[in-house]
Amino acid sequence: MSALVTTEHTNRSGEMDREKALSSSDSPPDKADRLSETPSMETLEEVLHGGQLSCNHVDEVWPNLFLGDMYMSHDRYSLWALGITHVLNAAHGKMCCKGTDDFYGTTVSYYGVPANDLPTFDLSPFFYPAAQFIHQALSKPSAKVFVHCAVGVSRSAALVLAYLMIHHNYTLLNAILRVKENRWIFPNRGFLRQLQSLDGRLWRERTDQSHDECLRTNETGISL
Repeated sequence: MSALVTTEHTNRSGEMDREKALSSSDSPPDKADRLSETPSMETLEEVLHGGQLSCNHVDEVWPNLFLGDMYMSHDRYSLWALGITHVLNAAHGKMCCKGTDDFYGTTVSYYGVPANDLPTFDLSPFFYPAAQFIHQALSKPSAKVFVHCAVGVSRSAALVLAYLMIHHNYTLLNAILRVKENRWIFPNRGFLRQLQSLDGRLWRERTDQSHDECLRTNETGISL
């Protein structure tokens, strides 16, 4: 069985080409280029609506980081063929997703997030723990991480976006554009609002840090 099972193939539109041009680098924009305000919900949803409207059962959205659905999560052979060493299940405990440590065996590290795909569900307490799980996994040679939920476009996508924002200095908008290079995603509005809050908090923290570094540099005359 192929490790990548395609549900539908759609050509990328001109708009997707424009988005890809904005996010073709693995590195986020310089701090000077970062926006002080997170884009509105309408702007984010317009970007999410753009480009291809289909995806595979699994897609590589960052080096060695794969985003997919429950179909792929149940296919242990295909995960083995991909070389998956870590699984993050954003629908842990739900009937449609079987994931447990026992299900994947001793060769795969498993982390479950018991999220509901509802705008009222608070996913934000899981942003940092999930991002840390991914970050620690990818710091190991030859590690590959598979993040999934039921469909692979909302819960799991939100956690992948949070990872890029927390550990790779991406803004929410640029994280969305980066993932959309390889997969269609559409977190629900509740998750988007929580990611907007994370975006603003990270921007303030990094701005304050830069300000403190500038003050120390001025005081010592030495760039830290």
